[in-house]
Amino acid sequence: MIADGYLVGDGSWNLKVYVTDLQMDRTLRVKGDLHIGGVMLKLVEDLDIAMDWSDHALWWPARNAWLARTRSTLDQCGVQADAVLHFTPMHKTLRVQLPDLRFLDCRVDFSVKTFNAVVNLCKELGIRHPEELSFCKPLEPNHLKYNYKDLPGAKRRHHETRPGPNSGQPAADTNTFVSNHSPSGSTGSLDHSPAPFMCAPVTPTRQQTSTPISSPVSQSGTWKRNNQSLNDSNGSYSPPSLTLETLNGSLDASLANSPAHPSPEARGKLLKPRSLVERARLNVGWLDSSLSIMEQGVREFDTLCLRFKFYSFYDLDPKYDAVRINQIYEQAKWQLLNEEIDCTEEEMLMFAALQVQVTLQAGVPQPLTENDSTLDGDDIDRALNNLQVTLEGSNISTGSDITQIPELFDYLRFLKPKRFTLKAFKRYWFACRDLHLALYKTREEASQGAEPAHHVNLRGCEVTPDVNISQGKYGIKLEVPSAEGMTEMWIRCDTEEQYAKWMAACRLAAKGRTLADSSYDAEVKDIAAFLQMQRPAPAPAISPQSLDISPDDYVAPRFLRKMKGKLVQRVLEAHANVKDLPLVDAKLSYIKAWQSLPEYGISLFIVKFMGHRKEELLGVAFNRLMKMDIGTGDHTRTWRYNTMKAWNVNWEVKHMMVQFEEGNIIFSCLSADCKVIHEFIGGYIFLSMRSKEANQTLNEELFHKLTGGWS
Repeated sequence: MIADGYLVGDGSWNLKVYVTDLQMDRTLRVKGDLHIGGVMLKLVEDLDIAMDWSDHALWWPARNAWLARTRSTLDQCGVQADAVLHFTPMHKTLRVQLPDLRFLDCRVDFSVKTFNAVVNLCKELGIRHPEELSFCKPLEPNHLKYNYKDLPGAKRRHHETRPGPNSGQPAADTNTFVSNHSPSGSTGSLDHSPAPFMCAPVTPTRQQTSTPISSPVSQSGTWKRNNQSLNDSNGSYSPPSLTLETLNGSLDASLANSPAHPSPEARGKLLKPRSLVERARLNVGWLDSSLSIMEQGVREFDTLCLRFKFYSFYDLDPKYDAVRINQIYEQAKWQLLNEEIDCTEEEMLMFAALQVQVTLQAGVPQPLTENDSTLDGDDIDRALNNLQVTLEGSNISTGSDITQIPELFDYLRFLKPKRFTLKAFKRYWFACRDLHLALYKTREEASQGAEPAHHVNLRGCEVTPDVNISQGKYGIKLEVPSAEGMTEMWIRCDTEEQYAKWMAACRLAAKGRTLADSSYDAEVKDIAAFLQMQRPAPAPAISPQSLDISPDDYVAPRFLRKMKGKLVQRVLEAHANVKDLPLVDAKLSYIKAWQSLPEYGISLFIVKFMGHRKEELLGVAFNRLMKMDIGTGDHTRTWRYNTMKAWNVNWEVKHMMVQFEEGNIIFSCLSADCKVIHEFIGGYIFLSMRSKEANQTLNEELFHKLTGGWS
């Protein structure tokens, strides 16, 4: 007996394929040895419709996977007669929210790894160094109330959707939480590994995985387009979005300058964390860079946020990075306004002043030299000077012998707090040499070679400013590693100049760099400039009546109440210090000031360390991990990446082990999947390996090797 050209009993069977473009089912008679490319060819021939199918591929909803290996057979892929495949475009429309809160409708490849999709999108947007960015899912207030594994189950059920007509089963949304009995609350997103720890970057291959939060997919069918002008997938108003075609011809100019006021709807959805715990929960939304966005529950016309994930910005050049600089500036601005990062009142006024200057300059023609890509004589001279400084190093005193080790010394005040005792600052003669501080009772004792009263090794310490310019307070808080954890020490300077020198010395020494380092002088100048910008001018440079300022657009909520009635006057007084800055310089000054804040670039996670019952904070920065008090944010331990030997993951119980020269730490992550922390660590290691010589090519294979967690 013959059916569809096949002999019945010859091992052939019927395969159902749903063609999403046509919203129709097709049944193909196939054998297990037919390769995926052959299935698609057979389907196109069966459809007999003259159209371009080159961007289409097969998606398997039940397995939540693309059948991307076209030379693999159905048997090799595990496809059997009960499978329902989708024949669907790989490039789909994705609604992307940029750091400046604008929305763009973009054509994005849903079949490639998220990292590669971000790289391709950034190329279209004109953003260099796309490895610094990633996609994250929009969060809702509920996400700040619960840890990752404790989010209510009702939310999960709400987002289950059907993959298409006649499929007979719900879509496998990898963002739904799947409970199991693992001790750390694993989501069941990874295949269980037979070994207790698999050394990064090798771990078992996964068939399905989980990203942190549920994906808001349409209830009316995965492939049906929503009316974007009325409702988004969860039924609330969706702000209007642009397309790349709309911006065509003026893309750089448009994305390099953002609207002064975002849409009220976009701003209304911004989350304002009220505690360190809520800040830590913000990191639940990051997508897995090594999986496609389709595998992570994202469907066509869904919304994702494009954000700078890694706070290690490489080679910011105004000539080539107008869009990138603007988007970094916008992300910094909203972090400050949403209180995702703390600053003092004087710093807030300085940021507001710079924002006013950006707003004023946005409507003024800028010097052509900012975007001139030619290398003029000044650029060449500057490059040669930079090279000379790099080769020679900076000198603390002019005319010193290059064989002499630079040293910094002065009278400062010192305090080492002790429990249950109140002690005042005591005056000491400080000497900073190599990476060490020596404190003597008098200058004479130091010159006579006496033993110092205190000795501090600055390498690996945490350095935090404690400054209040209006009160004349110039303090430096040191948290120094010791066997018991981090020991607090306080230094008090008398003048801004003194503070700039010693703060720069402490910051560099904490990173293992001495006073001979070429960046010391630049660090001193940057700190001095940062302080100068915070000093209010005697009078505003412009009249308050000439500028329409809405206070909540410039100042974080906690300062609005405190400075009520005087805010505009104080912002404009601070603005007088920056009134001469052109547009890009004002944005760069804002970014540099943001980078000078103590909490800058620290991504927080709630964790439990092995052997400890209480929850603690883990801070991940570009060069270190920090164990922090969950209530106060005080550092209790710091581990530098330059002492790290390996980072390992037990994917079965979701425990991470990071091996350092000084010992190992093991912890589980409560506020996000441990894959997120794994990727942060690997990403920062990858970014630290960039160099001028290699900045033209992006080593995607190395990125996935360091962050992916599997071979």
